[in-house]
Amino acid sequence: MKPESVDVAVFGLGYIGCVSAACLASLGLRVIGVDRDAHKVESVLGGHAPFYEPGLQDLVREAIDRDSLTATTSAEKGIRDADVAFVCVGTPSERNGNLGLSQLRRVTEEIAQYVPSRKKPLVVAIRSTVFPGTCEEVVLSAFAGQSHVSVVSNPEFLREGAAVKDFLEPSLVVVGGSDAAAVKKVADLYAPLGMSPCLVSLRTAEMIKYACNAFHATKISFANEIGALSERLGVDGREVMTTLCADEKLNISTAYLKPGFAFGGSCLPKDLRALVYRAGRMDLNLPLLASALPSNEQHLKRAIDAVLDLSAQRIGVIGLAFKEDTDDLRESPVVSMLEHLIGKGRDIRVFDPHIRLEAIYGSNRNFLLDSIPHIGRLLDSSLEETLGWAEHLVVVQKQDAKTAARIQSSGLPVLDLVGSSLGPSASQRLTSQTNA
Repeated sequence: MKPESVDVAVFGLGYIGCVSAACLASLGLRVIGVDRDAHKVESVLGGHAPFYEPGLQDLVREAIDRDSLTATTSAEKGIRDADVAFVCVGTPSERNGNLGLSQLRRVTEEIAQYVPSRKKPLVVAIRSTVFPGTCEEVVLSAFAGQSHVSVVSNPEFLREGAAVKDFLEPSLVVVGGSDAAAVKKVADLYAPLGMSPCLVSLRTAEMIKYACNAFHATKISFANEIGALSERLGVDGREVMTTLCADEKLNISTAYLKPGFAFGGSCLPKDLRALVYRAGRMDLNLPLLASALPSNEQHLKRAIDAVLDLSAQRIGVIGLAFKEDTDDLRESPVVSMLEHLIGKGRDIRVFDPHIRLEAIYGSNRNFLLDSIPHIGRLLDSSLEETLGWAEHLVVVQKQDAKTAARIQSSGLPVLDLVGSSLGPSASQRLTSQTNA
């Protein structure tokens, strides 16, 4: 179905809903906005934006003049001819920090009430920011037994003050759901924008919105903490961050932004400790930077717990250095993990192609022998030796294609702690246990 042949209802004419309605109408769609607030509806019908947002006033007036946009306070009228119903109601914080879902429940129940009188299918697209699982638990349950209703998540990425531009020139469009036809129908509405939407699962779409907002907040906090420390040190924080951003290979890039194993090595832990310590000496509290090492320790603990949950007694660990393609063992999280596993009585063997006990020396050797004095008895000289002995493998480093193929062909179960697609990751394992 072409976008221009689709009738769209937008429930909620606030900052997200009104912008979405006006922008969709500007793409040639027939749009009806629905809101209980008569003032908002009357404003739209009069060709006026109910609030200030750059560019929105003109879009609303032009859409009303073309008869591509209208508005109503009646949910029944709004849903009557719609092919797609966008839900754009607020989900404000409750006192305990949880989301308030009363508006979402009310709107979905109103839509569900009038669905039986319709003859054609309906796609309900949730643009409100909701926690992963909400579409399943709240929205889908409202339409239980109504097989001609499909639910998708279509989170918005609109910034107040730039919302119209963000809609019409998107950097990201996400549509998630289990009904491929419904996902495609909503994704196709964005075709005139020349943007290829990311089609994902329902919960993934919900989570992406939170990941984006959390990342934005983290970036702002990081820049502000670096700026605060720089100021105390008589350094130009803006120059520091401008130069940091010039590195588009490691800093402003996808580097380090994939879930995996804990970090270690001779640089990151040491430099974080020094930075937080020196800031503390100046009575400067940097909570975000100070939380990086504790966060890393918690991630390592989750990985250790995932290994301890394995039923196998003989566990083969692939990797020992703090990352692949190095023999640097200093502050390797693998060494810490092995200490815990051995302490819990697990039978462990380790293979790392770059680690030969007789070849390492200095602080590298001292760190390893201080942590695991009998490491020599655990190290295998070949991958085949580990594969032939182990009942279960734990992969803690990314593997080259040849090694990965050998691991997969062994037929052994694999716990993948680095996200290299060799087996279920620790996070997947924990999720499956949580959902069981």
